[in-house]
Amino acid sequence: MKKLGLIVNPIAGMGGKVGLKGTDGLDVLEKARELGAVPEAPQKAVNVLKIIAASPKKIEIITCPAEMGENEAREAGFEPVVLDCVGKKSTTAEDTERAAREMLDEGIDLLLFAGGDGTARNIYNVVEDRLPVIGIPAGVKIHSAVFAINPRNAGELALMYLQGKLPNLREAEVMDIDEAAFREGRISAKLYGYLKVPFEKRFMQSLKVGRGVSEEIALAGAAEHILEGMQEKIYYIIGPGTSTRAIMERLNLKNTLLGVDVVLNKKLAANDVNEAQLLDLIKGKKAKIIVTVIGGQGYVFGRGNQQISAEVIKQVGKTNIIIIASKDKIISLTGRPLLADTGNEEVNNTLEGYIRVITGYKEELIYKIAT
Repeated sequence: MKKLGLIVNPIAGMGGKVGLKGTDGLDVLEKARELGAVPEAPQKAVNVLKIIAASPKKIEIITCPAEMGENEAREAGFEPVVLDCVGKKSTTAEDTERAAREMLDEGIDLLLFAGGDGTARNIYNVVEDRLPVIGIPAGVKIHSAVFAINPRNAGELALMYLQGKLPNLREAEVMDIDEAAFREGRISAKLYGYLKVPFEKRFMQSLKVGRGVSEEIALAGAAEHILEGMQEKIYYIIGPGTSTRAIMERLNLKNTLLGVDVVLNKKLAANDVNEAQLLDLIKGKKAKIIVTVIGGQGYVFGRGNQQISAEVIKQVGKTNIIIIASKDKIISLTGRPLLADTGNEEVNNTLEGYIRVITGYKEELIYKIAT
């Protein structure tokens, strides 16, 4: 019988929709809760486990108490082995590391964890290269290459590995950034090490990469193209990133590099908004969403822009989504599709297909989105 270790960071990603760009630190977590943030990682873990539960061979789940794995495993139909490794309400980095250490002692075959880059760092601190892992993407900032493209893929990948269908492992980067600097608009990323992951290119995301100088010129032209097409009485939701910043700079408007801004009639309507503010702002109004592509990974939704939630996308509609990206960034995907991981399968499905990507002044291409 195969043994699957499960660790859920229940607070991972809670800061995303409320515009806090993460949940590192108890003070930030408390603020997220005050703003109405709710846990999303537990349900993502349940969805993954339901896929694994379809295995004809019995798989034993070894996990942590309560919301760190036990609750999710039981909801998915498992009777897990629950380790006495953390308190009933614990969600700290130390708890994650202690749980990983005890699971190693239990001789698990694979460690599945739900969280973000911070959780991946905690896992790496204990596991290093001694055990294959798969990350369920549930955080705000997910730069590391140890995560599956979406929760569904994490389940499929874990099941294939446990069934012996994916014998090969590869080393995947564990990256994390300084959240304090992140909230101030500065990105300070660091490579912490490598974890072993089951290798299946279709299911695992790539490491996020930066951009070259040639992109600056292309993006300036793309921004001008978008500005010429802007209409009055339409709210333009401007997603985070240096690519979309080019639009705000040409409008001489204050820009939240790592947040979401809203423009109306080429003037700033709202700055650094969260999901609730967005929904209130566009209710009954015409709106468009402008987002970019995460270099090397291909995500347009679900990574760093969770404020533009499934509900926001549903109200705006796919035909009102504008993607801006340089040709170099698209070429760097080497044919892999753009990705959307909104946390809502229905909305993800509506985004599938082909969409226009503005790559320069009066230049665009048609590219596929997958979920």
